[in-house]
Amino acid sequence: MSMRLSRPISVKRAVPVLAVLFVFLFIAIGLAGSNANSGEDGRRVAADSDYIGVETCRKCHEDEYQKFKETKMGKIVLDSPRTQMEARGCESCHGPGRAHAEAGGDVNQIIRFSQHADVSRDLQTQQCLQCHEKGARMFWRGSTHESRGLSCVSCHQVMRRAVGAGRFLEPLTENRNFATTTRMEVCFECHQLRRAQLLRSSHMPFREGKVTCTNCHNPHGTPNPKLLTESTTNENCYKCHAERRGPFLWEHPPVMEDCLNCHDAHGSSNPQLLKARTPRLCQRCHIEARHPTTPQLATTRFSFNRSCTNCHSQIHGSNHPSGVRFQR
Repeated sequence: MSMRLSRPISVKRAVPVLAVLFVFLFIAIGLAGSNANSGEDGRRVAADSDYIGVETCRKCHEDEYQKFKETKMGKIVLDSPRTQMEARGCESCHGPGRAHAEAGGDVNQIIRFSQHADVSRDLQTQQCLQCHEKGARMFWRGSTHESRGLSCVSCHQVMRRAVGAGRFLEPLTENRNFATTTRMEVCFECHQLRRAQLLRSSHMPFREGKVTCTNCHNPHGTPNPKLLTESTTNENCYKCHAERRGPFLWEHPPVMEDCLNCHDAHGSSNPQLLKARTPRLCQRCHIEARHPTTPQLATTRFSFNRSCTNCHSQIHGSNHPSGVRFQR
């Protein structure tokens, strides 16, 4: 079977094709040049001449300079910068200041971080993530707080060392109880229900300063539900309550599933953070099992002292060969 050779392209047909290719090549070179002067978000990357240095900023912002140099960040940026970014001082966060200075202090020429600044939250956060992008902040993008429009300055005040106005970065005092309470106040600005729950008679030792919200939750984001630091609720609880971990010879299914089946971690009006008092709590599952829920029984031996746990004392699990009923 003979193969038919295709006819060569004529010069007249080749010229338009080459012209189109040159046009596309010219556009590509232009885009490459523009990208070289732009950041990932399309913003123009400033030249070295756009930066004016810390001393120039200090001439007009002496009070802010004195406050900033007392903070942990200020001591790094102003005294011992580790990178070229940190060596730019004020401009490492606020952006190049030449246009700001030449415009007589026009605030629209720099990046501001106040709550009511006319700057997008994404841009504010992006400035912080230039340095703080690893560790506990790896999952900030797409996290609950990020998706609801919060930025770093929603909780932190970089320019102040002292804690105030419900914002914090570095506690002024070494008193742990004060610092702990203040950190929780930041969370309570939005989570008012949790503030109320901590005032209940049975509560985690938040008010005593032994734990904070961040012992269980990472406000910067996690791959786990409810911003938990561990993969499950139980793993979070086991960090302090290791004796409940098991494995046990006789496991109690609701305990294995989730501690919150029985307990309210943020506070309860019942003993041991229980969601309901026994025997009512147990009867949510054990309705007619061996002990009928008649009013007479529910108000006699099952309501006395520790109720069901008078007999079933090992309710979280038992290792005794005869502990199938969690009685030992």
